[in-house]
Amino acid sequence: MSSSSAASAPSTSSQLASSKDKFFWGCLFIAIGSIFFVGFLFAAVVSKLLPPSNNALISTIQNDWYYCFLVPLTLPVLVVAVYFHWLSMKLFKHA
Repeated sequence: MSSSSAASAPSTSSQLASSKDKFFWGCLFIAIGSIFFVGFLFAAVVSKLLPPSNNALISTIQNDWYYCFLVPLTLPVLVVAVYFHWLSMKLFKHA
């Protein structure tokens, strides 16, 4: 009986370490995604509302209209892709 409790102890500690690792990586991915989202939001929306800048990088971002048009034009394609994914899931599930 003591051997089974000794065998479960390392498993519990490894699960705890694994849980901490998953939490760390999850927080890291959320932080990186948030940084990219804020950067995109600045480049696509906020920079267009600011007055012209003397900084070369900010001026280039302000004059670039590619991403302002890319996201709205991607949304219909995303809707079609989600619909086809749902349809293929239903066909696979009921076949």
